[in-house]
Amino acid sequence: MERTLLLVDDEENITSALVRLLRRDGYNILRANGGEAGLALLAQNEVGVIISDQRMPGMSGVEFLSKVREQYPDTVRIVLSGYTELNSVTDAINRGAVYKFLTKPWEDDLLRANVEEAFQRYEMRMENARLARELEDANEELTRINHELEQRVEEKTREVLRNLNILQVSQEVLERLPVAVLGVGDDGIIAIANRSALRLFSKDGSRPLLGETASEVIPVELLSCVLDEKSGGHDGILNYQLAGGRQAKCWCCPMGESSQSKGLVLVIDADI
Repeated sequence: MERTLLLVDDEENITSALVRLLRRDGYNILRANGGEAGLALLAQNEVGVIISDQRMPGMSGVEFLSKVREQYPDTVRIVLSGYTELNSVTDAINRGAVYKFLTKPWEDDLLRANVEEAFQRYEMRMENARLARELEDANEELTRINHELEQRVEEKTREVLRNLNILQVSQEVLERLPVAVLGVGDDGIIAIANRSALRLFSKDGSRPLLGETASEVIPVELLSCVLDEKSGGHDGILNYQLAGGRQAKCWCCPMGESSQSKGLVLVIDADI
């Protein structure tokens, strides 16, 4: 960041002496012979530090720096004047219009040190302002992301509830069917069994079917339907007799047409 210093004094020999002294520190130095000219330069340049004389025609240094404070509050403002001007500057110092009061004649090293300190103060203000803007931007972005996440969670919740309702309806329909329905996974384990299937294959309804191995629950002649379906040797419908001579029909349908399941669905229509 370029350090721009504004010198305001109606005595050209004073500003020339300050330029010779401070030029070695690498500042971009602007000069004005009064308050109005100083304000015009400030409107066109980003100035970090101002050194102004107090006693100037038309507008005093304090009046000039008070206007600077209103328009450019981050700029560090220094008054350079004689001891006799201290009383007129004290109130401005107390009000914050002036950061520091330096006297004429000045001590070169002390003046340079004060200007360096003033620029450090200005740059710290600028850095704090930059960090504050970044923090504000980050907070706004975080708020936006949180809002999007909340919307997604709401949409996902609605979708889950909708799917749950569909599942509950499907389960109720399955339970009320007058035929037995069994879903067998590709591992041979029963994954679905409705009430009719439970009454048909469970002893007095006391034996759970879910999680059982199909070969241990399904009669051999019915299990052959599954084996035939796997080998492609069955047309999909099988007539067979259940225990006790009851006639039944079995529809054996492979899964996977509209899902990722690789199992089979057995539908048994019997006189239950």
